[in-house]
Amino acid sequence: MATIDSFTPGTAIEGIYGVRRADRRLSRKGRPFLDVTLGDATGAIRGVVLDQPDFFAERFSVGDTVRVTGRVSERGGKAELLIDHISATTDIDEAPVDLLPRSHRDPDELFGFVLHLADEIADPGLRALMESFTSDEVLVEAWKQVPCTRGGHHSYRGGLIEHTVGVAALCQTLCQWHPRLDVDLLLAAALVHDIGHARAFRVGATFELTDEGRALGHLTLGDAMIGDRAAGCGLDRSRALAVRHAVAWHHGAPPGQSPSSASPEALALLRANALEAGVKGRLEGSGPTD
Repeated sequence: MATIDSFTPGTAIEGIYGVRRADRRLSRKGRPFLDVTLGDATGAIRGVVLDQPDFFAERFSVGDTVRVTGRVSERGGKAELLIDHISATTDIDEAPVDLLPRSHRDPDELFGFVLHLADEIADPGLRALMESFTSDEVLVEAWKQVPCTRGGHHSYRGGLIEHTVGVAALCQTLCQWHPRLDVDLLLAAALVHDIGHARAFRVGATFELTDEGRALGHLTLGDAMIGDRAAGCGLDRSRALAVRHAVAWHHGAPPGQSPSSASPEALALLRANALEAGVKGRLEGSGPTD
Protein backbone atom coordinates (compact mmCIF):
# COMPACT_ATOMS: atom_id res chain seq x y z
CA MET A 1 0.00 0.00 0.00
CA ALA A 2 1.32 3.42 -0.94
CA THR A 3 1.94 5.72 2.00
CA ILE A 4 1.04 9.38 1.68
CA ASP A 5 4.63 10.55 2.04
CA SER A 6 5.48 8.55 -1.10
CA PHE A 7 2.79 10.11 -3.32
CA THR A 8 4.16 11.78 -6.45
CA PRO A 9 2.10 13.61 -9.10
CA GLY A 10 1.08 11.45 -12.04
CA THR A 11 0.97 8.13 -10.17
CA ALA A 12 -2.06 5.94 -9.58
CA ILE A 13 -2.69 4.79 -6.01
CA GLU A 14 -4.81 2.27 -4.17
CA GLY A 15 -4.70 2.10 -0.41
CA ILE A 16 -6.40 2.38 2.95
CA TYR A 17 -6.45 5.69 4.82
CA GLY A 18 -8.32 7.52 7.56
CA VAL A 19 -10.84 10.27 6.77
CA ARG A 20 -9.89 13.35 8.76
CA ARG A 21 -12.29 15.79 7.10
CA ALA A 22 -15.03 15.67 4.45
CA ASP A 23 -17.14 18.49 3.03
CA ARG A 24 -19.53 18.78 0.12
CA ARG A 25 -18.68 21.87 -1.88
CA LEU A 26 -19.59 23.61 -5.13
CA SER A 27 -17.12 24.46 -7.88
CA ARG A 28 -17.01 27.91 -9.45
CA LYS A 29 -19.35 26.54 -12.13
CA GLY A 30 -21.78 25.31 -9.50
CA ARG A 31 -20.96 21.61 -9.75
CA PRO A 32 -20.90 19.66 -6.48
CA PHE A 33 -17.79 17.80 -5.37
CA LEU A 34 -16.43 16.20 -2.21
CA ASP A 35 -13.42 17.82 -0.55
CA VAL A 36 -11.76 15.36 1.82
CA THR A 37 -8.58 15.10 3.85
CA LEU A 38 -7.07 11.62 4.05
CA GLY A 39 -4.32 10.61 6.44
CA ASP A 40 -2.04 7.80 7.48
CA ALA A 41 0.94 7.51 9.82
CA THR A 42 3.15 9.40 7.37
CA GLY A 43 1.03 12.47 6.67
CA ALA A 44 -2.15 13.85 5.15
CA ILE A 45 -3.36 14.87 1.70
CA ARG A 46 -6.32 16.70 0.25
CA GLY A 47 -8.51 14.62 -2.05
CA VAL A 48 -11.44 15.50 -4.29
CA VAL A 49 -14.30 13.40 -5.63
CA LEU A 50 -15.59 15.01 -8.82
CA ASP A 51 -17.63 12.15 -10.26
CA GLN A 52 -20.79 11.08 -8.37
CA PRO A 53 -19.90 12.97 -5.17
CA ASP A 54 -23.33 12.46 -3.57
CA PHE A 55 -23.15 8.71 -4.17
CA PHE A 56 -19.75 8.41 -2.52
CA ALA A 57 -20.69 10.76 0.33
CA GLU A 58 -23.08 8.06 1.54
CA ARG A 59 -20.33 5.43 1.63
CA PHE A 60 -18.14 6.86 4.42
CA SER A 61 -18.01 9.34 7.30
CA VAL A 62 -15.32 11.40 8.99
CA GLY A 63 -13.30 9.09 11.23
CA ASP A 64 -13.82 6.04 9.02
CA THR A 65 -11.10 3.85 7.60
CA VAL A 66 -11.60 3.92 3.81
CA ARG A 67 -10.31 2.10 0.76
CA VAL A 68 -9.36 4.59 -1.94
CA THR A 69 -8.32 4.44 -5.58
CA GLY A 70 -7.29 7.48 -7.57
CA ARG A 71 -4.50 9.45 -9.14
CA VAL A 72 -2.09 11.95 -7.62
CA SER A 73 -2.07 15.37 -9.24
CA GLU A 74 -0.63 18.73 -8.27
CA ARG A 75 -2.45 21.95 -7.41
CA GLY A 76 -0.81 25.14 -6.23
CA GLY A 77 2.49 23.36 -5.78
CA LYS A 78 0.97 20.73 -3.48
CA ALA A 79 0.04 17.12 -4.13
CA GLU A 80 -3.68 16.46 -4.43
CA LEU A 81 -5.54 13.20 -4.90
CA LEU A 82 -8.19 12.86 -7.61
CA ILE A 83 -10.37 10.12 -6.15
CA ASP A 84 -12.10 7.60 -8.40
CA HIS A 85 -13.53 5.43 -5.64
CA ILE A 86 -13.79 5.74 -1.85
CA SER A 87 -15.74 3.67 0.66
CA ALA A 88 -15.50 2.63 4.29
CA THR A 89 -13.80 -0.69 4.98
CA THR A 90 -12.94 -2.95 7.90
CA ASP A 91 -10.85 -5.26 5.73
CA ILE A 92 -7.46 -4.17 7.06
CA ASP A 93 -4.61 -5.98 8.75
CA GLU A 94 -3.59 -3.18 11.10
CA ALA A 95 -5.65 -1.38 13.74
CA PRO A 96 -7.21 1.95 12.67
CA VAL A 97 -4.91 3.81 15.10
CA ASP A 98 -1.94 2.62 13.02
CA LEU A 99 -3.07 5.12 10.37
CA LEU A 100 -2.25 7.96 12.76
CA PRO A 101 1.12 9.69 13.17
CA ARG A 102 2.83 8.86 16.44
CA SER A 103 5.56 10.16 18.69
CA HIS A 104 9.04 8.85 17.95
CA ARG A 105 9.35 8.39 21.72
CA ASP A 106 7.90 5.29 23.39
CA PRO A 107 4.72 6.28 25.31
CA ASP A 108 5.38 3.59 27.91
CA GLU A 109 8.84 5.00 28.52
CA LEU A 110 7.40 8.51 28.76
CA PHE A 111 4.86 7.32 31.31
CA GLY A 112 7.80 5.91 33.26
CA PHE A 113 9.12 9.48 33.42
CA VAL A 114 5.72 10.61 34.73
CA LEU A 115 5.95 8.02 37.50
CA HIS A 116 9.50 9.09 38.29
CA LEU A 117 8.55 12.77 38.48
CA ALA A 118 5.48 12.00 40.59
CA ASP A 119 7.71 10.07 42.98
CA GLU A 120 9.71 13.27 43.51
CA ILE A 121 6.69 14.87 45.20
CA ALA A 122 7.11 14.79 48.99
CA ASP A 123 3.75 16.24 50.05
CA PRO A 124 1.62 13.21 51.09
CA GLY A 125 -1.64 14.73 49.85
CA LEU A 126 -0.24 15.65 46.46
CA ARG A 127 1.40 12.22 46.15
CA ALA A 128 -2.00 10.66 46.80
CA LEU A 129 -3.54 12.89 44.15
CA MET A 130 -0.94 11.83 41.60
CA GLU A 131 -1.39 8.17 42.49
CA SER A 132 -5.11 8.49 41.84
CA PHE A 133 -4.26 9.47 38.27
CA THR A 134 -1.34 7.16 37.59
CA SER A 135 -3.07 4.05 38.98
CA ASP A 136 -6.16 4.46 36.78
CA GLU A 137 -5.42 2.04 33.92
CA VAL A 138 -8.13 3.32 31.60
CA LEU A 139 -7.05 6.92 32.09
CA VAL A 140 -3.36 6.06 31.69
CA GLU A 141 -4.00 4.28 28.38
CA ALA A 142 -5.72 7.39 27.01
CA TRP A 143 -2.98 9.61 28.51
CA LYS A 144 -0.40 7.66 26.50
CA GLN A 145 -2.38 7.66 23.25
CA VAL A 146 -4.10 11.01 22.69
CA PRO A 147 -2.55 14.11 21.11
CA CYS A 148 -2.40 17.63 22.53
CA THR A 149 -4.00 19.15 19.44
CA ARG A 150 -5.38 17.98 16.11
CA GLY A 151 -3.38 20.42 14.01
CA GLY A 152 -0.91 22.26 16.26
CA HIS A 153 1.86 21.08 18.55
CA HIS A 154 2.13 17.40 19.50
CA SER A 155 -0.69 16.45 17.11
CA TYR A 156 0.11 12.75 17.08
CA ARG A 157 -0.34 9.60 19.17
CA GLY A 158 1.60 9.99 22.37
CA GLY A 159 1.64 13.76 22.01
CA LEU A 160 -0.04 14.43 25.35
CA ILE A 161 2.31 12.32 27.45
CA GLU A 162 5.34 13.73 25.60
CA HIS A 163 4.21 17.31 26.22
CA THR A 164 3.39 16.49 29.87
CA VAL A 165 6.89 15.21 30.55
CA GLY A 166 8.48 18.17 28.76
CA VAL A 167 6.54 20.75 30.75
CA ALA A 168 7.10 18.97 34.08
CA ALA A 169 10.84 18.69 33.42
CA LEU A 170 11.04 22.43 32.68
CA CYS A 171 9.15 23.19 35.88
CA GLN A 172 11.48 20.98 37.91
CA THR A 173 14.49 22.82 36.50
CA LEU A 174 12.88 26.19 37.23
CA CYS A 175 12.42 25.17 40.86
CA GLN A 176 16.15 24.54 41.15
CA TRP A 177 16.80 28.11 40.04
CA HIS A 178 13.99 29.57 42.18
CA PRO A 179 13.94 27.45 45.37
CA ARG A 180 11.18 29.55 46.91
CA LEU A 181 8.73 28.03 44.43
CA ASP A 182 6.59 25.26 45.92
CA VAL A 183 8.17 22.41 44.00
CA ASP A 184 5.60 19.80 45.06
CA LEU A 185 2.70 22.00 44.03
CA LEU A 186 4.25 23.05 40.72
CA LEU A 187 5.30 19.54 39.76
CA ALA A 188 1.86 18.10 40.55
CA ALA A 189 0.16 20.86 38.54
CA ALA A 190 2.55 20.35 35.60
CA LEU A 191 1.88 16.62 35.49
CA VAL A 192 -1.90 17.05 35.31
CA HIS A 193 -2.17 20.41 33.55
CA ASP A 194 -3.47 18.89 30.29
CA ILE A 195 -5.08 15.75 31.70
CA GLY A 196 -8.46 16.89 30.37
CA HIS A 197 -7.27 15.94 26.88
CA ALA A 198 -7.49 12.29 27.94
CA ARG A 199 -11.26 12.71 28.02
CA ALA A 200 -11.54 15.33 25.29
CA PHE A 201 -10.08 13.17 22.49
CA ARG A 202 -11.12 9.86 20.97
CA VAL A 203 -8.51 7.91 19.01
CA GLY A 204 -9.48 5.77 16.01
CA ALA A 205 -8.54 6.19 12.37
CA THR A 206 -8.46 9.92 13.17
CA PHE A 207 -8.32 12.13 16.26
CA GLU A 208 -11.84 13.24 17.09
CA LEU A 209 -13.27 15.24 19.95
CA THR A 210 -15.57 13.38 22.30
CA ASP A 211 -18.97 14.88 23.05
CA GLU A 212 -17.71 16.28 26.37
CA GLY A 213 -14.51 17.47 24.74
CA ARG A 214 -16.51 19.38 22.15
CA ALA A 215 -18.96 20.77 24.70
CA LEU A 216 -16.61 21.62 27.58
CA GLY A 217 -12.98 21.66 26.42
CA HIS A 218 -9.94 20.18 28.11
CA LEU A 219 -9.54 22.93 30.72
CA THR A 220 -13.01 22.40 32.19
CA LEU A 221 -12.68 18.63 31.99
CA GLY A 222 -9.25 18.72 33.64
CA ASP A 223 -10.44 20.94 36.46
CA ALA A 224 -13.34 18.58 37.18
CA MET A 225 -11.03 15.55 37.15
CA ILE A 226 -8.59 17.20 39.58
CA GLY A 227 -11.38 18.38 41.87
CA ASP A 228 -13.06 14.97 41.99
CA ARG A 229 -9.84 13.07 42.65
CA ALA A 230 -8.61 15.60 45.22
CA ALA A 231 -11.81 15.09 47.20
CA GLY A 232 -11.55 11.33 46.84
CA CYS A 233 -7.99 11.11 48.14
CA GLY A 234 -8.52 13.54 51.00
CA LEU A 235 -6.22 16.28 49.73
CA ASP A 236 -6.44 19.44 51.84
CA ARG A 237 -8.88 21.88 50.25
CA SER A 238 -6.37 24.75 50.10
CA ARG A 239 -3.77 22.53 48.39
CA ALA A 240 -6.33 21.23 45.92
CA LEU A 241 -7.39 24.79 45.14
CA ALA A 242 -3.75 25.80 44.59
CA VAL A 243 -3.27 22.99 42.04
CA ARG A 244 -6.51 23.86 40.24
CA HIS A 245 -5.51 27.55 40.22
CA ALA A 246 -2.18 26.79 38.54
CA VAL A 247 -3.79 24.48 35.97
CA ALA A 248 -6.54 27.01 35.21
CA TRP A 249 -3.87 29.58 34.37
CA HIS A 250 -1.70 27.50 32.04
CA HIS A 251 -3.11 29.18 28.92
CA GLY A 252 -3.32 32.62 30.49
CA ALA A 253 -5.61 34.54 32.82
CA PRO A 254 -9.04 32.89 33.16
CA PRO A 255 -12.02 35.14 32.30
CA GLY A 256 -12.43 37.90 34.86
CA GLN A 257 -9.03 37.32 36.48
CA SER A 258 -6.33 39.97 36.75
CA PRO A 259 -2.86 38.93 35.53
CA SER A 260 -1.50 40.00 38.91
CA SER A 261 -3.62 37.38 40.71
CA ALA A 262 -1.61 34.42 39.43
CA SER A 263 0.44 32.55 42.01
CA PRO A 264 4.17 32.17 41.31
CA GLU A 265 3.54 28.49 40.55
CA ALA A 266 0.72 29.36 38.13
CA LEU A 267 2.98 31.84 36.35
CA ALA A 268 5.78 29.28 36.19
CA LEU A 269 3.46 26.68 34.68
CA LEU A 270 2.08 29.20 32.19
CA ARG A 271 5.58 30.04 30.93
CA ALA A 272 6.84 26.45 30.89
CA ASN A 273 3.79 25.31 28.94
CA ALA A 274 4.15 28.12 26.40
CA LEU A 275 7.87 27.45 25.99
CA GLU A 276 7.52 23.70 25.45
CA ALA A 277 4.51 24.00 23.15
CA GLY A 278 5.96 26.94 21.22
CA VAL A 279 9.32 25.31 20.54
CA LYS A 280 7.70 22.01 19.55
CA GLY A 281 5.19 23.79 17.35
CA ARG A 282 7.94 25.64 15.51
CA LEU A 283 9.95 22.45 15.03
CA GLU A 284 6.87 20.77 13.58
CA GLY A 285 6.03 23.73 11.38
CA SER A 286 2.78 24.40 13.23
CA GLY A 287 1.62 27.05 15.65
CA PRO A 288 1.87 26.88 19.44
CA THR A 289 -1.86 26.30 19.89
CA ASP A 290 -3.52 24.77 22.97
